[in-house]
Amino acid sequence: MGSIPMQRENTFRPAGHAGPNPLRPADGAHAGTSLPGNPLAPAAARRFVRAAFAAWTENGVPVAACLTERLADDAVVLVSELVTNAVVHAGTHVEVDCRLEAALGPDGDLDEGAAVVIEVRDHHPGRTVQGDSAGGPAPALAEYGRGLQLVACLSESWGITYRPGSKTVWARLPVDGVDAARQIEVYAGEQALQRGLRVADILSPQPKKGREHGDWGNRGALAFLAEASDLLAGQLDEEMVAALAGQLLVPRLADWCAVWLNDESDRHGRGTGPTAPRLARVWHHSESRIEELRRVLEKDLPVIPGPLHGGPVPVPWPFDGIGDSSGTALAYRLVAGGRALGTLLLGRTGLMRFPDEVTGLLEDFSRRVALAIGAARQYARQATISRVLQRGLLPSSMAEVPGVESALVYEPRDNGLAGGDFYDIFPAGDGRWCFALGDVCGNGPEAAVVTGLARPWLRLLAREGYQVSDVLDRLNRLLLDDAMEAAESAARAVAAVEMRDLDADGSPARFLSLLYGELEPSPEGVRCTLACAGHPLPLLLSPDGVVRPAAAPQVLLGVLDQPGYESESFVLGSGETLLCVTDGVTERRSGVRMLDDGDGLSAALAACGGLSAGMVAERIRRLVHDFAETPVDDDLALLVLQAR
Repeated sequence: MGSIPMQRENTFRPAGHAGPNPLRPADGAHAGTSLPGNPLAPAAARRFVRAAFAAWTENGVPVAACLTERLADDAVVLVSELVTNAVVHAGTHVEVDCRLEAALGPDGDLDEGAAVVIEVRDHHPGRTVQGDSAGGPAPALAEYGRGLQLVACLSESWGITYRPGSKTVWARLPVDGVDAARQIEVYAGEQALQRGLRVADILSPQPKKGREHGDWGNRGALAFLAEASDLLAGQLDEEMVAALAGQLLVPRLADWCAVWLNDESDRHGRGTGPTAPRLARVWHHSESRIEELRRVLEKDLPVIPGPLHGGPVPVPWPFDGIGDSSGTALAYRLVAGGRALGTLLLGRTGLMRFPDEVTGLLEDFSRRVALAIGAARQYARQATISRVLQRGLLPSSMAEVPGVESALVYEPRDNGLAGGDFYDIFPAGDGRWCFALGDVCGNGPEAAVVTGLARPWLRLLAREGYQVSDVLDRLNRLLLDDAMEAAESAARAVAAVEMRDLDADGSPARFLSLLYGELEPSPEGVRCTLACAGHPLPLLLSPDGVVRPAAAPQVLLGVLDQPGYESESFVLGSGETLLCVTDGVTERRSGVRMLDDGDGLSAALAACGGLSAGMVAERIRRLVHDFAETPVDDDLALLVLQAR
């Protein structure tokens, strides 16, 4: 399945109006882009619709007073199902358009007929929709039609538009007047007005009759699916996905359930021995019976014959003595991307069979569970690869410099995934030790490629005997040549996988800020020679509490062909402390303020007089975390060097 970039706008277009739209909000709400194989698209679409309604209200469009919370709920449920179906069945880019349509009278007042129109477009025109070609709802839709039945119930009108290369499903929700959904509210009574009919009511052995009530039950089912999608999409651990699946199903739709997860090497879910599916989670409406249920289910895995699919398979009632002595059980194979990821088994006592409405709902739910497990596994694979890559990009240990106490804090963003910050301390021969603290502009694999080239180059140039300024000059040339080509190749590969375009200039950002220096211990102290290329300036703390910059600013590496870097030298005397940081420290934000505004970092270092290198590093680290209530959103790296 491809990525699902969601390109959206929230516009207000009066019917029959030509030219610039006078009612368009000043600022449109926009949503982000979901990742390949990631079921976040429906959640992003729901957030977008909420944001669109909020923007219309904040900008005071004429219809805003008529936009009720109930209408927003209808729009959210509708877009959630349409986007989910597009992701599951088409697997292409999905474009969502949410707009207000209304007619303005001669006096500028709003005429009748205002509506919210939602369009969901995918780019898989070969996938047909089973329904009336003229745009009417089908009486009994199968795999692709359950959502459209709900669309027909919620909307005033809807239809399907085919164009070369795309298919659009649109729906019109009236802003005022009495629509079908409101009539259903009256029928269902006050309890249904809270959030919709409880999904468990669908499982009644003798459901209430009446088309309207059945439609309202389906409406409650969609609310359940929307809630489930939100919860499952936020999980990046397959064990948590399995646990949430059980808690969502029991007791609403089942008395008990279990989830088996396949080994990743078992494509078809038929493995034995080490690759046999494992029973990941068991849930029972009576918690005291969970372990008993687990012992029963561990004996046999339900067998689902036939090709890979996610449809319901009736299985024998697996046990006696847990709950009632008889009931019905269904198994669903969890399939995503053509791979069998596991099995969902659930049962309900006192029923001879699950109603068709429930089996269809459970099939939709099992697809969402499978997508969430697939996304969690993909994230886990990427995280593992990134951590292995990160270990290769950074030194395995810090060299000890005679006469110098050093301390390092390194906290990469995104749970340790490979990024652009790096550090190093290494011996360069002839009684010299070198240190570096760098930051590649950008993040992700492109930044990691440059990081993986820069650190070995620094070591090689230093050990070849080049002086500090010469090292920067030659590294700058290498960045302009080899690193450009390598980073661009990485960026193109990532862009191809994620089905997105590169930046407007056709290449990723690959500039490098670097603080690089040499240390030479001597009887007078430690002679330090360093240069700062586009990096936050190093700060030198003297024993009397005075703080000053230890280098002058110079241009970033990889920008100019011949910048002509220069170095500065000084003696790091006993008790003096050199603090080196990346911009994750200086640019830490709290609202509009940054940590280094008004020389904030210098003031913080001045208060560290008398502290050891490790204590200075920890105090600055705490300062960064405590500066704002929000988590740190950038790589954090700082190096402290203190002469003994």
